[in-house]
Amino acid sequence: MTYEQDAKTLELPWPFTGREDELGLVRRALTAGRHGIVVTGPVGCGKTRLVTEAIRGTDCARAAGTPETREIPFAAFAHLLPERVTLHRAVQLLSGVRLLLVDDAHLLDDASAALVHQLAVHGRTRLLVVATDGAPVPGAISRLWTGELLPRLALEPLPAEETAPLLAAGAGGPLEPLTANRLHRLCQGDLRLLRDLLGALRDGGLLTRVDGTDERAWRGPVPVTATVRDRIAPALDRIAPDERETLHRLAFAEPLPLPMDAVDLGILERLEYDALIRIDDHGAVHLAHPLLGPALRATAGRLRARRLAGTPDRCDAALAAEQAALLRRIEQADVRPLATPVGEWLAAEGASVPAGYAAVRARFARLRGELREAAAWAREGLRGAADDAPCRTELALAAAQSGDVTAAGDAEPSGAAALWAAAARGDLDRALAAVDADRAYDADRTYDAVRLGAPEYATGRLRGVFAEHADALARGDGPALDRVAERLQERGFLLFAAEAHAQAVRAHRDPRAARTSRTRAVALARRCQSARTPALSGLALGELTARQRQIVTLAAAGLSNRQIAEQLTLSVRTVGNHLYSAYARLGAGDRAALPWLVEQPA
Repeated sequence: MTYEQDAKTLELPWPFTGREDELGLVRRALTAGRHGIVVTGPVGCGKTRLVTEAIRGTDCARAAGTPETREIPFAAFAHLLPERVTLHRAVQLLSGVRLLLVDDAHLLDDASAALVHQLAVHGRTRLLVVATDGAPVPGAISRLWTGELLPRLALEPLPAEETAPLLAAGAGGPLEPLTANRLHRLCQGDLRLLRDLLGALRDGGLLTRVDGTDERAWRGPVPVTATVRDRIAPALDRIAPDERETLHRLAFAEPLPLPMDAVDLGILERLEYDALIRIDDHGAVHLAHPLLGPALRATAGRLRARRLAGTPDRCDAALAAEQAALLRRIEQADVRPLATPVGEWLAAEGASVPAGYAAVRARFARLRGELREAAAWAREGLRGAADDAPCRTELALAAAQSGDVTAAGDAEPSGAAALWAAAARGDLDRALAAVDADRAYDADRTYDAVRLGAPEYATGRLRGVFAEHADALARGDGPALDRVAERLQERGFLLFAAEAHAQAVRAHRDPRAARTSRTRAVALARRCQSARTPALSGLALGELTARQRQIVTLAAAGLSNRQIAEQLTLSVRTVGNHLYSAYARLGAGDRAALPWLVEQPA
């Protein structure tokens, strides 16, 4: 007998990711001689998952607060205490517990909160206490950290790059960056909401495969699930009809804001007090949460939607302004993140994105080292203009700098695309010949020579931090290369910074300084969406143990796990475990990436 409903709803938990430092901190707080720790953070940021991972395999008693039992004394500890008990007796009974996890401590009844506080004062029970930011917390719980009885770990939402493994697990494969970024913006770090939305996309068949890749993409309206409605309903249920009309106007104006003078000031004050809107520094009004707009549009009704919807060309001026701002930043050698909501909204909704804008977005992302995102923007431009040369060039550059020889092989026979296509094939002589042909006309090509390890091509042709990079590399000055890398990182050039640190590894005479540069280079390269350039080649192997390097080298040479096991006198399972750990450290998805990673630069 098959239970289809159970098979659909009982899913495996998402992988634990992105909290290695915090996990180590919690585990250290629970070792002998420590009294425990309090973990706080916003709703859905993964607090419970973190502490569950920290106590895995240990003997731990558990308690949790609930909204329904806040008025019942010792309700959270009913399974651990007799039916009638005093606070003094409860402390005596639980002092013999070695480790106690108290989840949702902000929901504890007063007696339970006092019990937790007294256990912390006595110090014989190690406590792991979890509470949610922004919620009223019993005074006995807040005094755990304000009174310095226990240290406090304040969790931040997972950054976008750390949610990629979660999204891949939930979607059954990697998501293209525009889709991943959109989900992250919509959920604002709430992993429960993220899981709900991703499940709706998967079950509704809204994830489509991107041609030529193994990635999946989502375009179109946000599915307004029960979880989404539950998230916004409490706030919307309290508003008056005139306030709802204003919110609908804001929803249908998206992605553009409304000027303050276009809306009644009294209504705005009430909506701002209820945290439903925000006013930016330019006096424009925005909805406070990115899910408000989709939810309001979905429930507006046809007549109201027809009345409030704008014309298709309403975003043209704002889109042109975004494109101009991106170009100015590129000219100023400053590619730090820049707010570009209009272009992102058009792409997300499946509207046509002009090829000129898409090419600039792709270039900006590529300079930041976000190569998969650059490719995604280039493909957006090519959807409406299949022959657009700048978008095709950006797509080829993103592929080549990701080490994709096949895709790079279709690049144009000259210019930047041909240069990096040659570099991807390992033909640095041809790549530098392309630099030599273009450097008199193109400063970017001159800097490409520096990235390829040939600073002599750049003499007197670069300015600012790029000139400093060429000079430090020409002198073989490791400390200077590290300083250049830090300046590049400050300006948003993460891939260039990773390459400069990698070049410093080879230039340093002090082994400790070389190890530091390697660590920094690897950390930055992991943020560059599978970047594989000559400067980074072979770099990641320094992060592995000696045994992992040995096994990875044999795997890259084509040996199977069984052949490696026989050669090194290990079990097949041990070899597999070493390879799995190595993949995680190297940022590699599977065996196919290993040959490039073990290849040493010329």
